[in-house]
Amino acid sequence: MAFTLSLGAQAPDFTLPATDGKTYRLADFDAADTLVIVFTCNHCPYVIGSDDVTRRTAEAFAPKGVRFVAINANSARTYAADGFEHMVQRMAEQRFPWVYLHDATQDVARAYGALRTPHFYVFNRQRRLVYTGRGVDSPRDTSKMKVNDLERALQEHTSGKPVSVPMTNPIGCNVKWDGKDAHWMPADACDLV
Repeated sequence: MAFTLSLGAQAPDFTLPATDGKTYRLADFDAADTLVIVFTCNHCPYVIGSDDVTRRTAEAFAPKGVRFVAINANSARTYAADGFEHMVQRMAEQRFPWVYLHDATQDVARAYGALRTPHFYVFNRQRRLVYTGRGVDSPRDTSKMKVNDLERALQEHTSGKPVSVPMTNPIGCNVKWDGKDAHWMPADACDLV
């Protein structure tokens, strides 16, 4: 089995705490026609560089029944800035239009096969994977962006069309796995395309 979820795979369940003081499960988002799960963090320049584009995409597609959920699985022992208290602070400052969940055990990141931050997963109404990979082609500096893969995937999917490019390689910092070097990747983690 590939490290990252395959197209058509069912979204793995989770039970994770959020910065809003609540705990969420996958079923808490059942009302959404389309669910976007993004593995992200607080410190990554690729995340920070593309946050505004991701925000605009989330806001643009909300009326079409698309819900965004962000998950931080990075080890705070690797980067203290990725600790939960900093997640709470970041949400208070940025007021992103999504819930921000903490995967302290990294079990959810392993279940999804998160490779980098950011790494996007788009699921249909039945919570089957229809797109995975990058948000944009230049997340660190979106002024150089030529392609918004996430927006295209959502536009096609919410219009009832098949996603023309359902898989891309995520661009960003690797997930910071607990107890490992900051640049370590699991042996079975590889490019998606």
